[in-house]
Amino acid sequence: MFNLLRDPWLPARRAGGQIDRIRPAEITGDIDNNPVVAIEWPRPDFRIACIEFLIGLIATACPPADDEDGWIEGWHNPPSPEALSAALAPIAHAFDLDGPGPRFLQDFDELPGEPDTPETLLIEAPGANTRRNNTALLVKAGRIECLSRSAAAMALFTLQCYAPQGGSGHRTSLRGGGPLTTLVLPKSDPSLWKLLWANVPTGRAPSETDLTRVLPWLAPTRTADRFPETTPITAHRLQAFWGMPRRIRLEFRENVGGRRCDLTGDIDDVIVVGWRQQKNGVKYTAWDHPLSPSYKDTKGNGWITQLAKSGIGYRDWAALAIGDEDGMRRPASCISKWRSRSADVLEARKQSRFLAGGFHMVNNMKARAFVESEMPLPGANRDAAETLAVVARRLVDAAGITAAALRDAVRQARYRPDSKIDKNSAPLAALYESFWAETHDRFFALLPNNSVDGWEAALDSAAEPWRISLRSTALRLFDEAAPLDPSAVSRDPKRIVGARHTLLKTLEGRGPAGANLFKALNLAAPEPKAKRRRQAAAMEPA
Repeated sequence: MFNLLRDPWLPARRAGGQIDRIRPAEITGDIDNNPVVAIEWPRPDFRIACIEFLIGLIATACPPADDEDGWIEGWHNPPSPEALSAALAPIAHAFDLDGPGPRFLQDFDELPGEPDTPETLLIEAPGANTRRNNTALLVKAGRIECLSRSAAAMALFTLQCYAPQGGSGHRTSLRGGGPLTTLVLPKSDPSLWKLLWANVPTGRAPSETDLTRVLPWLAPTRTADRFPETTPITAHRLQAFWGMPRRIRLEFRENVGGRRCDLTGDIDDVIVVGWRQQKNGVKYTAWDHPLSPSYKDTKGNGWITQLAKSGIGYRDWAALAIGDEDGMRRPASCISKWRSRSADVLEARKQSRFLAGGFHMVNNMKARAFVESEMPLPGANRDAAETLAVVARRLVDAAGITAAALRDAVRQARYRPDSKIDKNSAPLAALYESFWAETHDRFFALLPNNSVDGWEAALDSAAEPWRISLRSTALRLFDEAAPLDPSAVSRDPKRIVGARHTLLKTLEGRGPAGANLFKALNLAAPEPKAKRRRQAAAMEPA
């Protein structure tokens, strides 16, 4: 049998550059001289999901009892591989991937039906209807027909962790379809242990009698037809890390011909050649995941996990790192806890960043892309953090006004007024996203560094440089999207010149959009044109 706690299966990269296959307990091996710094899967979704897997293991087997002595001890004195092995031993029997007993993240019972290909364990793989109709555009079927057990385990965990809608009766993940994950990235130490420990919630290891409520595959599945919902009250809070919304059984076969895994290139003695799935998996409701930001439902349904979207950048920064000013969005608890943990890690907090990633799903069940972004994380000073948040929101508001003005100007320049092209059309949507991407680095360069002088003073120093940056970026992107090219007979020079003039007025603070731009940046409104003319006339010699 292949056991995820006893067998070496994680591709670990050490500080020296070599890749070792290790057991989870070995993440602290040689931590003083050549520590493990990353897990090297060939896919970004596997990489982030694997970090969640390891955080979940630590939270289940050996969590810190509190944010003071318990957590600080683990930060400064990581447990040895032997200590981690001893802590994991009581739950090791639950992590068999194959064999006759309970299987990791798989249905308690054998499932009937014809197996699907192992490729469809991957979230972006074309579904049955897409394959049948040959309508896949970006991802073609038939790429992966054989998986090693390590790759299959990671694919299975990733699917259960981020599961989108899978058709009638196939449940989404505990956090919804395509949830956003945020992870603290402490910069004071390169070891993977510090990254994991920075994100581990406090608590107590579950008792043996609680394990079936933590690891749902150890008992018959709470199918949605018999249990309309599974909440933290009807399960254990640690099941947040081990959600099992899909009823799945992997199909294994001896690797007689020595086939290589189509995903990793490894040769395993046993391979996964298919999997079966049944409807009515676990229906999770009302869960608050420690690694995901959330927002308050306006209909009174409590807090809902934020899902990943097409791009993650500075427009999301304040909400993900601090929360919003009206209390409707809050960061993941791992982010909040890190900013409030003991002064013993003050230097680590000053240098830290955070990673946000997840699948951007279209129409609830089609993966457009796995998106991720790394951004700075404010320090512990609450007043400084609030100042940063206010300034960030103002700068983001100004960027949003400018991006919308750019999009409208390009539409006016390139398309007739009666055109059915709207702001969500592919060319205009791409232009809009390009603007945010082009101004990303400049935003963080101008953001005050832990200022406590009040948001007005902090904004004053950043506002005009930010406006100039927005102006130059918007005009450059406009000129690229709507050039005055005499050879382009379909372009109307008069429309282009007029649209650029309108955009320029907005960028200079004129018109309704321009007034909102200057208001967001707390800049003085430009003088009216008539007043400028009178002043110019008064300065002319008699």
